[in-house]
Amino acid sequence: MQERSSVGDLASRLRSELDRYSPGGKLPSSRALVERFRVSPVTVSRALAQLAAEGLVVTRPGAGAFRAQPRTAPAAGGDTAWQTVSLSADAATELVPRTVDASGVLVSLAAPPPGVIEFNGGYLHPSLQPERAMGAALSRAGRRPGAWARPPVEGLTELREWFARGIGGAVSAAEVLITAGGQSGLTTALRALAPPGAPVLVESPTYPGMLAIARAAGLRPVPVPVDRDGVQPTLLADAFRATGARVFVCQPLFQNPTGAVLTPERRGEVLRIARAAGAFVVEDDFVRRLVHEDSGPLPRPLAADDTDGVVVHVSSLTKATSPSFRVSALAARGPVLERLRAIQVVDTFFVPRPLQEAALELVGSPAWPRHLRSVSAELKTRRDTMTSALRLHLPELALSHVPLGGYQLWLRLPDGADEAALVAGALRAGVAVTPGRPYFSAEPPAGHVRLSFAAVAGTGEIAEGVRRLRAACDEVL
Repeated sequence: MQERSSVGDLASRLRSELDRYSPGGKLPSSRALVERFRVSPVTVSRALAQLAAEGLVVTRPGAGAFRAQPRTAPAAGGDTAWQTVSLSADAATELVPRTVDASGVLVSLAAPPPGVIEFNGGYLHPSLQPERAMGAALSRAGRRPGAWARPPVEGLTELREWFARGIGGAVSAAEVLITAGGQSGLTTALRALAPPGAPVLVESPTYPGMLAIARAAGLRPVPVPVDRDGVQPTLLADAFRATGARVFVCQPLFQNPTGAVLTPERRGEVLRIARAAGAFVVEDDFVRRLVHEDSGPLPRPLAADDTDGVVVHVSSLTKATSPSFRVSALAARGPVLERLRAIQVVDTFFVPRPLQEAALELVGSPAWPRHLRSVSAELKTRRDTMTSALRLHLPELALSHVPLGGYQLWLRLPDGADEAALVAGALRAGVAVTPGRPYFSAEPPAGHVRLSFAAVAGTGEIAEGVRRLRAACDEVL
């Protein structure tokens, strides 16, 4: 982290001095910059590369760095008003108009302003990511024979075998496709299983990114309520009968946002109900590798207990590694597998081979189980710290369930509380929280917020974040 800061500081200082040089003028040598600013040669190289990427300098091997020629002014923009009519005309012919709304996803992807505590993040803080192990894996992968050759469109056989073993049951490598992250896998699955205009059953509340996928594809999300034991089978059966839906999307393990785990009794019921309806279950097994230290044995994926090809399974390495380590698996059996494969090939061709090779290097290294154990212990500590702080300082925010895996807590606001006002007030107080509204495909029963404990630097930030949230509640509620 210090090296990154040094690079940014040096780039800023060099940027401010560029006016001293005429266009095409040569900057001081790397050695001179090292001596003047007392930084490493690597820092100088990276700072110059940053300025080159900004178009401010030009580097020439063996000659040095030079101030770039001034940029020409961009041409005046044309009139794009015609697009409003064209895009609106498309919606008029669709049974269910497509709406491309990424706001619910961007809440957890956007970095908050400096000084704001990140209770809205959806990924591990850099201090929890296996950065050194990923870097070593990528370096080793780049030296593998054929690392830059075209991979099989289904993915590397060894990686498919690793994912198949993780799913368990009778799932084989031949029934696994490698995809570029869980979001990509879910997109492929919904496009393959439901035509535009069709209903798709979803948990309520559920992951906003999945709702965005469905709506962008012209599908109609139909909510099925979730309690602390997962989706309610009776209501699921009613929803299938009422809508004629042929797809149900669920997160049976540490559901986002509630943290619920589908109970053993309900697991069998969900599969039986879907099979009777002639429907598929899309299983988003997104945080299996973020189990907490006190969880105990985990239930197997639904796909491991499915013998009839009901389940289309999605699992990913991203949540347990880095948002940029986008390697996941899509598993299915029967004729649907070919449709999934065809859609993926059309959309993306394949996941880049160096990334697949790096994934193999990472999960096969001794660092991988050590990393998972470390994250498991740290997430439990953070969960307990946040839970205790909330119960002590914010008892009016109802926490009905404390999950044993995942990275978030789901809190219900007092009746009549203004969710949007609280989210805005929290940001003014210096803490970013995720509003609950985007997690519902229909009207929510109450206001909610989701608090993440994975994206912060540590327990100190959690305590300070809850203190700031208390101040926001005093202002708004």
